[in-house]
Amino acid sequence: MKDEENINIVKRVCKELGFTYKQLGEKIGYSEGAVNNSSRNKVSKSMTKAIELYIETVSQKKELNKLENLKDILKSLIKD
Repeated sequence: MKDEENINIVKRVCKELGFTYKQLGEKIGYSEGAVNNSSRNKVSKSMTKAIELYIETVSQKKELNKLENLKDILKSLIKD
């Protein structure tokens, strides 16, 4: 059984996010063909970095939304 680090990042991320290769490609600036090819072969360093940065951006946006919600709650409590 492969450990998580050895699983192809394209396959792993598509599975985790429920993306098709086309959708992932659109998010990271690659064609569907390039992403599809990388799912079967070695993923380039630049594509790996693009995927990692996309995942980080999504995570940061979720955290920012949580903080914005907290800010709104605090504002409403202060007004009361």
